Formats: sequence, C-alpha cells, structure tokens
Amino acid sequence: MESRTVPSLWRNREFNLLWTSQTLSDLGATIAQLAVPLLVLEVTGSAVQAGAVGTAAQVTKLACRLPAGVLADQINRRTALLACDVVRLLAFAALAVAVVAGHANLSTIIVVAVIDAVCGAFFNTTEHAAVRSLVPVPHLPAAVARNEARSYGTSLAGPPLGGLLFGITHALPFVGNAVSYLASLIGVALIRKPMQTSRNRPGSHLAALTEGLRFVFANAFLRSVLIIAAPLNFALTGTIFTIIVTLQDHGTAPGVIGLTETIVGAGGLLGALAAPALHRWLPFARLIRSLCWAAFAFLTVSAIPAIGVATAAPVAVAVFAGPACNAALFAHQAAITPDALQGRVLSVIFMAAMSAAAAAPLLAGLLVTAAGPRPAILVFAAVVAVSAVTASLAPALRHTGP
Repeated sequence: MESRTVPSLWRNREFNLLWTSQTLSDLGATIAQLAVPLLVLEVTGSAVQAGAVGTAAQVTKLACRLPAGVLADQINRRTALLACDVVRLLAFAALAVAVVAGHANLSTIIVVAVIDAVCGAFFNTTEHAAVRSLVPVPHLPAAVARNEARSYGTSLAGPPLGGLLFGITHALPFVGNAVSYLASLIGVALIRKPMQTSRNRPGSHLAALTEGLRFVFANAFLRSVLIIAAPLNFALTGTIFTIIVTLQDHGTAPGVIGLTETIVGAGGLLGALAAPALHRWLPFARLIRSLCWAAFAFLTVSAIPAIGVATAAPVAVAVFAGPACNAALFAHQAAITPDALQGRVLSVIFMAAMSAAAAAPLLAGLLVTAAGPRPAILVFAAVVAVSAVTASLAPALRHTGP
C-alpha cells in the first residue's frame, strides 16, 4: 500500500524530465502537422498534393512500427532517442531555412515529412518502452495516463498555435518544431537512470521480431488487448471522421467544425486525467468492461439526433473512455512484459491499433456515401461492441489482478 502513495510520481525526476520534454516535443509536432499541408498548398496550390504528403508520412510511420520495436529492444534506448531528436531538429531547421530563402519545394517538404515520420516511429516506440525502466510498477497506470493526457492536450493546443504562427510567417512553425526537438534532446540527456536492463541480443532482427510476435500471441492478456484496442481506436476515429464529413457536406462553418473537434478532444483529455482515479476506485476487469460498454452506449446515442454540434457531446463521453482504458491496459502490459521485449510488444499493439485507425476514414466515407451518417455511426458502435464483449468474456481480463 505504501508504494502507491510514496514516493509520488510527481517526485520521479527521471519520468518528469521525459514527460515535460516530450510535452514540448509533441506540441511542436502538432504545430508542424498543421503547418506542413498549409506550406504544400502555398507552394503547389494543390490540395491533392497536400494530402499526398500526409499520406506518405502516415504510411512511412506504419511501415517503421515493427522495426522500431526491434531496435528499441536491441540498442541503447537513450542513444536512440537522442539520435532521433538530432535528426529531426536538423531536418526542420533546414526546412525553415528553405522557407525563408524561398527555396522550399514539394520534394524538400516530402523528404522532411518522411524523415520526421521515420524518427517519430522509432522515438515513440522507444520512449514508451523506456517508461517501464523509469517508473515503479504501482505508478505505471498514472504514468500511462499522464502520457495520454499529454497527447490529447497538445493535440488541442497545437493546431490553433500552428495556424497562428504560420500566419505570422511561414517559417515560424518549423522553427518552433526544431526548438521543441532541442527541448526533447536536453530533457533526455539529463535523465540519469538507465532506460533498459542488460540483456542478451537475439541473433538477428528477424529472430528478434519473431520472438516479440510469439510473446504477444502466446499471452492471453496481450491477445485480449489487441482485440479491445484495435476496434476501439477504429470506431472512435471513424465516428469522428463521419461527423466532420457530414458537417462539411451540410455547409457548416469551419469554426463550428473546429468547436466540434475541440469538444471531442476535451473528452479524451478529461478521460486521461480521470484515469488514475478510476484505476484506484474500480477493480481492473470491471474498469475495462465498464469503459468499453460506456463507449458503445454513447456512440449509439450519438446516432439518434441529427448530426450537428450536439453530436459531439455523447461522442466526447465515448472518447473519454479511450485514454482511461488505454491507461489500465498498457500499464498492465508494461508490468507483465519483460523489459527486453517492451519495444517489440508495444510495436505489435501500436501496429494493430494504428492500422485499424488508418482504415477508419475510408470506411466512414464509403458508409456515409452509401447509407448516410447515422447508419455509419451505428456500424462503428457495433465495432465497439466487439471490444466490450471481449472485455466482458475474456478470462485473461476477468482473472487479472492489480
């Protein structure tokens, strides 16, 4: 019981250095995420090419997920994080210089976007794998929840700040992102505690990847995490996209659409902030089951009224369940996975969840075109029911302790 109260996670110097530096880094990344397509539009005037740059970055990040997990377990994690920050800092500094000099073209932007995607995939996987070495097991749920809150908070603050900076001068968002990577570099460099245990390396990258896949699919709890996380991410992404597309088709003002996204994002942020308390109040299995069924119920409710700003309220409650569920699941995953396998296990789970979420907008567009927004949302609600049934029936979850 004592380990749950003292020392507090807020007094964990190593984790707080990592969390603070990555909050600044994530903020810079979300600023650039908006500024890059705006720059492509400025340079080429083509919305198709702007979308192509974003797609190239997402495909690159997806392709790097599994290799990132292997390297996160095979090389020094601190060195890997520092190297990624240095490369990204130089890439965005070079892009800012090119913009100021008037030499930024589509090829330059694509190269920087792909470099950022490669380094981002490796950095994110390695960072998440390192948390297990920096945080005591009783504090893992709070640590994962704080990371979830960081993600939602920066995703809310970054886009409007990116638009403001781009309006001042086109190079400023990229200067800001380069500075954010410098902050990340300093924060990681100041961490004194090792980010991994000593271990024997597998004979080859393929052998290492096979070992990670075997561990995930041989573990009943981790199999359940895949079946819960992937449908949940898929359905929430698809529902949000359905609402945005429908509002655009109805001629809704961009400011109102932005408000809708903000309401939904605020639900996720509140869910992340509430996750540690929920984890203390409810037994693990009941918590996961309750969150999944709540997400299903509120997505179903969101399909009842006509699509509008009011639709965002029940969706925000459904999104509230996402980070709270992730905090519990990934904290337990970190606790039961050997440090030498953290990167590979995370990369497999991230790969499944990311692939599902990437496919959701396409299916949402097809469903809205063929049947309309309400049936589309009901389909996504039915997908969440898969997560809820798994959370209710899977023995690995029912019999899981703290």
